[in-house]
Amino acid sequence: MNEVLTSMETLFTLQALGLLMLGTSLGVMVGAIPGLTGSMLIALSLPLTFTMSGEHALILLVSMYVGSVSGGLITATLLRIPGTPASMMTTLDGYPMAKSGRPGRALGLGVSASFVGGLISWFFLVLLSGPLAELSMTFGPWEFFALVLMALVLIASVSGESLSRGLLAGFLGILIAMPGTNPATGMTRLTFGMHELDDGFKLLPVLIGLFAVNQVIDEILRIDEPLTPIRVSRQGLFLKLHEWKENSVNLIRSSLAGTFIGILPGIGANIGSVVAYSLAKNASKTPDEFGKGSEEGIIASEAANNATVGGALIPLIAMGIPGSVIDAILLGALVIHGLQPGPLLFEQNPEVVYTIMGTMFVANLFMFFFMMLTVQWLAKLASVPRQILIPIILTFCVIGSYALANRFFDVWVMLGFGLVGFAMERMKIPLAPFVIGFVLAPIGEEHLAEALMQTGGNWSPLVTRPIAGSLTLAAVVMFVFTLVRHRRTTINSKQNRLTEEPTKEPGEKSIEPQRHGEEDI
Repeated sequence: MNEVLTSMETLFTLQALGLLMLGTSLGVMVGAIPGLTGSMLIALSLPLTFTMSGEHALILLVSMYVGSVSGGLITATLLRIPGTPASMMTTLDGYPMAKSGRPGRALGLGVSASFVGGLISWFFLVLLSGPLAELSMTFGPWEFFALVLMALVLIASVSGESLSRGLLAGFLGILIAMPGTNPATGMTRLTFGMHELDDGFKLLPVLIGLFAVNQVIDEILRIDEPLTPIRVSRQGLFLKLHEWKENSVNLIRSSLAGTFIGILPGIGANIGSVVAYSLAKNASKTPDEFGKGSEEGIIASEAANNATVGGALIPLIAMGIPGSVIDAILLGALVIHGLQPGPLLFEQNPEVVYTIMGTMFVANLFMFFFMMLTVQWLAKLASVPRQILIPIILTFCVIGSYALANRFFDVWVMLGFGLVGFAMERMKIPLAPFVIGFVLAPIGEEHLAEALMQTGGNWSPLVTRPIAGSLTLAAVVMFVFTLVRHRRTTINSKQNRLTEEPTKEPGEKSIEPQRHGEEDI
């Protein structure tokens, strides 16, 4: 109880509340600007937290997390461009509703659903984190290694359409984590005579390069593309009491779906919104309206993607497993500030845990009122010229990477990984498996080295110890399930292509339809 009071005292100081409001509003604005993402914002902001306490740093970063997921609905609704991947389902109904003359109504539904989804997932964050952490306290090095092994298997789950590309990305992430000091021997390896690599590649320049510089390069190539947003009025922005009641089942169902999908590490908010959208369409009395401006579709998508924030924080806090790319960056933030993620966080720094929980609750409240009051001005961010944004972002990238250790080597690392990230996305190699591999490989190697030293090189405890064996079995089952699912998806897609291919008369030329303005999501 004392830790709860301490965390509340920390959170409700003028400085902490200022950081929370700043982080949430910045997150919303970045989410509202096409091409900018929450992961990019948090990676850029991480160097600014070096002089802060761990609690204040997490207040800023977690509030940015909450705001960025919510802000993505603005461009999804007004431009048919998901501000974040989590808002991709919102484009299906938000944009048609806005285009039909009801942009205020579409935004009001999205903001309200985001608020409810965030609060419901916060409740489960408070309810489940403690018991999971207590269970994790019984873990030894073998259990932790098995846990990391299970998390690494999730690389296959976030591989997108191509399992081989996802596994390649995860392997590259693990390979990039290899240079530096061997945790078993204390000797340096794979440094190629470069003393700057004695501690390996720093997390921050790698993350800034992958997400920020990569995006800057992409924006430079699209610098002449025009943006034509819809003008927004406040008509229909606030829901009436009977409308809250009418949509209560959809709100609760979508929020629960988002929360529990968020708990599954590596799945992500975009999958949560897809599942909730599908559930809402199947349960709807008017499924034909989905994709044409359905209120139920907007509510399902936004309630679910915001609920995944609280869900994804549960394995991060309780077990030290990142539930998404942003959570992987937050995991790095915990480490940078000398905090041990996972069950030891509850034991050694319980006030930090309760500060994170309190931040999510208050940030959701602030997000709701901030977006409702400023939605007309936020809509204008969707038309900010890229010529203005790109130099500002690139400047912060350089400053952030250099400030980490006051050396220009990290700036070159950032630029190099910016090119790597850009090339990977052009080759449709996903970044999420790379980040998961890069972040988790050193943790897994450290626990494995400790476990093997305790047992004299004997690997059998990985399967003979009850918890370690259960986690290892779960990892194998998850990997097999993912292989089967990808195999079925591949077969179904091939069959669909064959059935959809039109029959041609001899000598007839096939004509492919031209697509204008479509982008891969």
